[in-house]
Amino acid sequence: MNAANQALARRCLAGAETDTISFPEAVGLLAAAGFDGYLIDYRRGTATYYHGSGETLDLPAHVSPVAIAAAFDVETIRAAIRDAQMLVAGYTYPGFCDRVRAAGCAGYLVSIPGRRAMYFGRTAETHVELFPGS
Repeated sequence: MNAANQALARRCLAGAETDTISFPEAVGLLAAAGFDGYLIDYRRGTATYYHGSGETLDLPAHVSPVAIAAAFDVETIRAAIRDAQMLVAGYTYPGFCDRVRAAGCAGYLVSIPGRRAMYFGRTAETHVELFPGS
């Protein structure tokens, strides 16, 4: 992956983790640069970015002290997603990560062309969330 795309992926991840780049902004930037999506793996503490060329980039991601619950609580995960979409008072991306981990989310996969994110648990239970407006 070229240096510009690597820098963009790093910028989007850092922007999410510091709440300086919103999810829609990051997706727009990544799409414009030819990325297909990315995977946040809470168990490994990594973010993997997938470019349309087939190239990938693994980056260290925010590591939360919150354990990933054994049970996948889809209602709590949906509520956390809604709060993130509405940017409710006090919202932070690290706080979102803590909240969904406590609800059994082991990670999520964002598909830019599919305009959706798939959240998954330790037992491979899933919740698919379409991008707003999809």
